[in-house]
Parts: sequence; structure tokens; C-alpha cells
Amino acid sequence: MSTVSVRYIVHDLEAALAFYTGRLGFAVVMHPAPTFAMLSRGDLRLLLSVPSGQGGGGQTLADGRRPEPGGWNRFQLEVSDLESVVGSLRGAGVRFRSDIIIGIGGDQVLLEDPSGNPIELFQPKGR
Repeated sequence: MSTVSVRYIVHDLEAALAFYTGRLGFAVVMHPAPTFAMLSRGDLRLLLSVPSGQGGGGQTLADGRRPEPGGWNRFQLEVSDLESVVGSLRGAGVRFRSDIIIGIGGDQVLLEDPSGNPIELFQPKGR
């Protein structure tokens, strides 16, 4: 599989870096400016941008709209033991949007990064 990039807008880049590297196992690929960092986990490249007037993914658009975090679009991280991962993250004070949701193809939970961006953790049913 080739690398897939997802950009998330965050309020606080340092808090986001600590969350993604410390809680979800991402590695920092580059952090060239206080408003941008690139992280990776497997084939996922996560681009983190802070809204600013400096250009790039966090730049205010020509019509005046400013990028902001949140919403419901998300990326999914597959885990092998959802209950254990959720317990560990809850113990670390991570915010959740849901309890574990039991599904037909697998179980999932929605959590939030420090800026309120959603992440789905997913444990597939037996393969």
C-alpha cells in the first residue's frame, strides 16, 4: 500500500505532537515550523497545521474562511484489543465521543485529539 496523507488543523501543535506520538504511536517525520509538523504511522502520514497567516494548510482562504479543527470526518486506526487500548487511553485522560460501538464488521470507538479532531479506533471481527 502507498502512503496516504491526512491533514488535521490543530489549535496547539505541541499538544497535538505529544498526543499523537505519546498516545497513538505516531513518529515525527518533520517539524520545520511552529505551525506545521508531519507524522507517520505505518502507511498513514498525518500533517498537522495551526491556522496562521504564514501560508500552507493553515492559511486563511481568499474568501476569509479560516481552517478550524473538529467535524466528523476522521481516519481509522486498527487495533487488536480495543477494550485494552480504550482503557489505557481513558486512564490517561483522553476525551472520547463515544463508548465502544459494537458493529457487524467490527467494533469501534471515537476519541478526540487535544483540538477536538476525531479519531476512530477499530477492531475488526475475526478474519
